Amino acid sequence: MAEGGVHEARTRPDAVLFACTMNRVRSPMAAALMQRRFGDRVYVDSCGIREGEGIDPFVVAVMAEIGCDLSEQTAKTFEELHDGSFDLIVALSPEAAARAVAGARGLATEVEVWPTGDPTLEGGSRAQRLDAYRRVRDEIKRKIDERFA
Repeated sequence: MAEGGVHEARTRPDAVLFACTMNRVRSPMAAALMQRRFGDRVYVDSCGIREGEGIDPFVVAVMAEIGCDLSEQTAKTFEELHDGSFDLIVALSPEAAARAVAGARGLATEVEVWPTGDPTLEGGSRAQRLDAYRRVRDEIKRKIDERFA
């Protein structure tokens, strides 16, 4: 299992799953950013370990700023995935990492852990909270650019 931000050169996987806790913030952002970069050259999906209540409105707002429409995104769990065959699972939260490792056991699936802050924990004004979401969005984009360069 790879950890953190520095990755050796690897071939680009054909199918990537981004996983976080409730599939409301980090994993939908990551999936949209990956899809934006690679289009239909890579199958991308996202999920959470627990059922969320739909996409976070702040995610919709900060992703719209860069031209990604997530307004119709729905949250789903590992159990609700339509396709369970992934070359790579990227876990963005500790809980997702544990679930991904357990689920990948015995499969030809690589698991990477990208520790990523949770912007929902940010307090303050709407502007301060949006800035926290932007920082997470930009951090995930940077990690995708580094990993899949």
